Amino acid sequence: MAIKGSLREASLPDVLQLLAMGKKTGCLSVTHRNNFGYIYFDKGRITYASIVNRRDRIGDMLIKAGAITGEQLGAAIDAQGKLRDKRIGDLLVDLGFITREKLHNHVRIQIEEAVYLLFTWNEGTFNFEADVHPERQDLLVSINPESLMLEGARRVDEWGLIEKKIPSFDVVFDADWRKLSSVDLELTTEQHAVLQHVDGKRDVAKLVEITGMVEFDVGKALYGLLTANLIHPVGRKSRVDLKAIPETSGEEHRNLGLAFYRTGIYEDALREFRKLLERDANDAGARFHIGLILLRQGKWAEAIAALQDAAARPGAKPALFHNLALALERTGRNAEALSALHDATKRGGARDPHIHTSIGVVSLMMGDLAGADRALSGARVLWPAKPSAAWYHYAALAAALLGDLSRALDIVEEGIVHHPRVAALHNNLSAIRERRGDYDEALLAAEHGLGDDPSLPQLHKNIGDLYYRAGRHDQAFEAYERAVRADPDLGDDVYVKLGNIRLRREERDEAVKCWQRALELAPGNTLARTNLEAVASAT
Repeated sequence: MAIKGSLREASLPDVLQLLAMGKKTGCLSVTHRNNFGYIYFDKGRITYASIVNRRDRIGDMLIKAGAITGEQLGAAIDAQGKLRDKRIGDLLVDLGFITREKLHNHVRIQIEEAVYLLFTWNEGTFNFEADVHPERQDLLVSINPESLMLEGARRVDEWGLIEKKIPSFDVVFDADWRKLSSVDLELTTEQHAVLQHVDGKRDVAKLVEITGMVEFDVGKALYGLLTANLIHPVGRKSRVDLKAIPETSGEEHRNLGLAFYRTGIYEDALREFRKLLERDANDAGARFHIGLILLRQGKWAEAIAALQDAAARPGAKPALFHNLALALERTGRNAEALSALHDATKRGGARDPHIHTSIGVVSLMMGDLAGADRALSGARVLWPAKPSAAWYHYAALAAALLGDLSRALDIVEEGIVHHPRVAALHNNLSAIRERRGDYDEALLAAEHGLGDDPSLPQLHKNIGDLYYRAGRHDQAFEAYERAVRADPDLGDDVYVKLGNIRLRREERDEAVKCWQRALELAPGNTLARTNLEAVASAT
């Protein structure tokens, strides 16, 4: 499963820490404006890192460090022309230009420097793909990410970054002494000075006072220790209860579970929330988050069971019933989903536009067009500013199904103004334009949507329909093929038209397969059945 997110919501050190703790193997790619970097992991340890468009090839780096000469690198490159399976680093060692130990040290420095530079990216996105390994690299290493996080924290020179982890001077930290005694990490003088006074009692202000250091240096030292997961917050001075050790430990599981959940590491998040339930079977928050995680994993039946269990307990919040409704709707239990949504409104969600939008969506799926239109219209006035893209999508769909194409067009065009990169809205616009007979505009809208999301099957189908209508059967065929590759169960009408095109191409057997597939999806499709009978009678 891919793990994706924004660097605004989760800093790169936080993501690295979670991947290390989860002992993940794969590639973490990071984008920042026009820059792109990647870090490879093997069981939670960093093996390689690089930044695109940054000259960090091993040969260039060794010349820059004075470890080899340009002539020696040239000789190794010439040798590689004859020994293509050999890597430059190995050839430099074989030719006696550098020892393997020196090569390894330089590669390690190269990788570390790339990670430190990536640490400075506080905007952009990250994406982790599991079980991806680096292609041909000169040498892989095995680096403990926590050691890099300590050094990266040493290089932090902006208080704004420190503030994200230490928001006020009344925060109290405690140290993980078991971890400190079991890992070999080099601490700065400032980190040593602060650490000896971190005891779960003193807040940051007291640490500043007792160490005699300035606020920035104390904050920077704490930032490094916290980033390396050597200390953890236990509360604030005004309400810290030092005797509540189980409470503190429980909060640690909760915070870790939330961090794993937000970065998409769902199995590890489940483990932390289940530990909370082992400590307190009535922990409503833990039960709710377990249901959310199962929902994100697409385990609908398990999610329903977990959320129903949480909903039966006192104090259940509207969000719980809303998510329960989403899980029920995914399994086709629309009547129960609608009931859960009405429970959400009764539990405090009466003014929540998301809940009312979901009521409209479920009503639409149940065939209650008028009810869906009412619910969506009611949700519109509850949005504090612009509605969500989902609201525009379903509101336009409801209006179109009621035959009010002008209103549907107005809704979707307004939605595109507010959400110009949402492919589903361009798909709506294409479908409405087609129904109004504006075929050229419909094709333009669909093609615009594909530019934003080429994986959306319905867009490929709509483009195929427009080409099919225009008699451009080869282009229609390609579009339909893309559509069914993305979603083999997209619809019986796609397979009917694919069969018709294949018959025109004199591909009779393939046409028959398409029509048979149409009947599998919709046994009452008379056109597919008629075509099959016609072909059978002609043989």
